[in-house]
Amino acid sequence: METANGTCVKEFILLGFLVEPQKRFMLLVFFAILYVLTLTENITVIALVSLDAHLAQLPMYILLSNFSWLEICYVTSTVPRMLFDLASAHGIISFQACFLQFYMLFSLGFTEFFFLSAMAFDRYLAICHPLHYAQIMSPKSCYSLVAACWVFGFLVFIIPVIWISKLSFCGPNIIDHFLCDPGPILSLACPPLGKVPLLCQIVEYTLFLGNFLFLQLSYSNVIFTLLKSSGTRRKAFSTISMHLTVAIIFYGSVGGMYLIPGGESHSEITKMVTVFYAAGTPFLNPLIYCLRNNQVKEALRRLLRRRLSFLMGKVTVSKV
Repeated sequence: METANGTCVKEFILLGFLVEPQKRFMLLVFFAILYVLTLTENITVIALVSLDAHLAQLPMYILLSNFSWLEICYVTSTVPRMLFDLASAHGIISFQACFLQFYMLFSLGFTEFFFLSAMAFDRYLAICHPLHYAQIMSPKSCYSLVAACWVFGFLVFIIPVIWISKLSFCGPNIIDHFLCDPGPILSLACPPLGKVPLLCQIVEYTLFLGNFLFLQLSYSNVIFTLLKSSGTRRKAFSTISMHLTVAIIFYGSVGGMYLIPGGESHSEITKMVTVFYAAGTPFLNPLIYCLRNNQVKEALRRLLRRRLSFLMGKVTVSKV
């Protein structure tokens, strides 16, 4: 990227976590364990839904398994690079790699917004319009909805990333963060920035608030319907509470970072909040969705019983 004085910024330096070597090693071990556990949890959810014939036909679990795949991609877009920088302690990232990480992080984040809205729509249909639910949310329709979430999530931020990448960068090239975030990147661009920051904010606000209002409207109708009904209300409230918990955690952390004025102004707080939504939520979400879910627990028991029966059969055959 050519700067105003004719020089060329070919790389950035990510400062990461400014701690002494011993604490750096502890962070490396902690995030490595967290990453492995996150992958294990989400892969388990995908495997359970894929291998269980009953869950594989239910729209909520089709969405949930794809959501787990999204979480794997989301955490992989940031944590491996963070582990590499913690191990090497130099933090040098090329211009192209920095903007690729920036694009992936935001595209996956917007895809998560769309997925949360799709899951809210699924619960709205299941509870408010149960007679039409099977017809509207067929497996084929559900997979089309999943595809739309992925496509729109990766399309909406292409232009803002191109706008920012076309700016001139005068230096220094030091980013006080452990990943390529738009706030620190824009602070390195030399003026005039034109309308690029404003246009990027418009895209962020529109998508965030649009999905948030849709989520709020869907769950308000769901809760209102449940309050008027009886019977399976407790089970339905339990499912909705898990969905709302995941949505509140993600919307709260991302909204506090990017939508509240000054949310990115304090570097250490910014890093803590970013760690939470980039590495913490992909670890917590499978636990929130599945820990209290009886259908998932039963599917896990069936899978373990089949696996145990298969192993016992092989032992018996080998003895014969």
